[in-house]
Amino acid sequence: MAVLIDTLADPARGEPASRPRHPEKAHRPDQPALQKPDWIRVKAPVSAGYSATRQIVKENGLHTVCEEAGCPNIGECWDKKHATFMIMGDTCTRACAFCNVKTGLPGALDAAEPDYVAQATAKLGLSHIVITSVDRDDLDDGGAAHFANVIRAIRARCPTTTIEVLTPDFQRKDGAAETVVAARPDVFNHNLETVPSKYLTVRPGARYFGSIRLLQRVKEIDPTMFTKSGIMVGLGEERNEILQVMDDLRAADVDFLTIGQYLQPSRKHHPVMRFVPPDEFKSLETIAYAKGFSLVSASPLTRSSHHAGEDFARLKAARAAR
Repeated sequence: MAVLIDTLADPARGEPASRPRHPEKAHRPDQPALQKPDWIRVKAPVSAGYSATRQIVKENGLHTVCEEAGCPNIGECWDKKHATFMIMGDTCTRACAFCNVKTGLPGALDAAEPDYVAQATAKLGLSHIVITSVDRDDLDDGGAAHFANVIRAIRARCPTTTIEVLTPDFQRKDGAAETVVAARPDVFNHNLETVPSKYLTVRPGARYFGSIRLLQRVKEIDPTMFTKSGIMVGLGEERNEILQVMDDLRAADVDFLTIGQYLQPSRKHHPVMRFVPPDEFKSLETIAYAKGFSLVSASPLTRSSHHAGEDFARLKAARAAR
């Protein structure tokens, strides 16, 4: 299991070890933490493949959402040299109640980062790569041009690698979707994260229908581009709300849906209201396929980037079969 930390230290800035990772959450009362059921447990990452991937990430000065968000699948994915690179720094301008990525005022963009990501992609020998980012509401385009630069750098260095982007909502900034789509990623992913009724407490910096509109806009620009979105369960949502999210995503012509269990990073984060058993995930998967999604991944440990390469192959095969 990945170790989730709640404080940070930056000696170069003279910051003490007790500096809060999430300053906006530091004074919140501790939330209850439910005991995890057997089906949610994973092994600690100790393999040689994990260590090799970690070394490549560090050598290139990169951030991964695997580490920053404390993904429970990091041991499995890094053992296979699969990593999801997080661009535009490690500091997010938002303060979502579910997320373990640190918050604050980010630094300037690194113009060399696209080349670093491309180099790491080549060193890892990736056939499929996932690129995500922190929210950068401080930038005029939300970071859309930087996404495009990273895509182009990977294409130039690794022309056979397929590319999946997991973007923020770009705060509904004009032209952001067009900029990313013009760079031709193979999959455009943007996660809704939760049902509309939970946005004010779980994802207060975002707007549900703004996210739906972003996914819809991608299809309007390029109907052939695969689109993808995901939600977490266990945040207190009702089943009928999940089904409505499915309908909204299908109305936006989204191809691929992921559903996973929310895991609480610390006692300062939103509590887990319920651990959803595997059979309920299977039921949601069956319903989602019936609603018309080309591909569905629903399980307690499902995450947007888990098995992304294999899922992309399945997604192409599903489209070809239609």
